[in-house]
Amino acid sequence: MSPKKEKRLEELLEAGLEVFAEKGYYNTTTAHIAEKAGISQPYVFKFFKTKEELFVAALERAYDRILQTFKNVDAEPELLVRKMIEAYEELSLSHPNEIALQVIGLSISEKTIRESAKLGLSTIRNYIFERFLLAGIRNPEMEVTTFLARGILCNISYYLDFPELINGKDK
Repeated sequence: MSPKKEKRLEELLEAGLEVFAEKGYYNTTTAHIAEKAGISQPYVFKFFKTKEELFVAALERAYDRILQTFKNVDAEPELLVRKMIEAYEELSLSHPNEIALQVIGLSISEKTIRESAKLGLSTIRNYIFERFLLAGIRNPEMEVTTFLARGILCNISYYLDFPELINGKDK
């Protein structure tokens, strides 16, 4: 792929992340994404045959960023969980669309999207489990489940703009 086409693909994926996160899957059209990317709608189809394919690519991008965030954490075993939580919180601030897309991806019934969400979560789960195991964290199965459950709860809290779900305080 030429550098110009690669740049367009990057712009299209980032526009997809943003528009899907803002409007949801069903309310987004390829025309919305094309407009955000500054390209024509027919040009979108040079990269993706369907809106569903574009959503899957955006969702994969989101999961890849999350995984890379965890891979970038360098911490002593006793600080690993806390540092991974901090890294995810930083990602949530710098790339909030990734958080929204995870929640949206879990709510879509199309098989391809469901499988993509499952693969993304599975990849992250397996990576975290291996990190916890190598760090000597006691009961890594339970700890990774708790870690992911808290992360998903944080995602829902963020997506719904409902911080009380996490901190228990009223606005």
